[in-house]
Amino acid sequence: MTTIGWKTGKQHRIEIWFVEYNKRYYLVSEHRKHAHWVQNIMHNPKVLFTVGHDTFEGTARIVDPDKESNSAAEVSKLMETKYGWDYGLIVELIPQ
Repeated sequence: MTTIGWKTGKQHRIEIWFVEYNKRYYLVSEHRKHAHWVQNIMHNPKVLFTVGHDTFEGTARIVDPDKESNSAAEVSKLMETKYGWDYGLIVELIPQ
């Protein structure tokens, strides 16, 4: 996934685990809002991300587990099943 640095304006690319749910992609930030890529999304939600051989332009947003408890629970379950880990801040990637 590539974000734009909110301080530098430069592209910031990371490789990160993800799951797909309801035609959207979800990431989990272990460091929550302290992760640079999450800070970048908070300032500019436009992202590029690649899944397999497909690259998407899209929008990222933080999932509010209090307001979206069903989605958050399902994403956590998928992350736990796929990676054996699900702790952190959930971020949704919406392809455009």
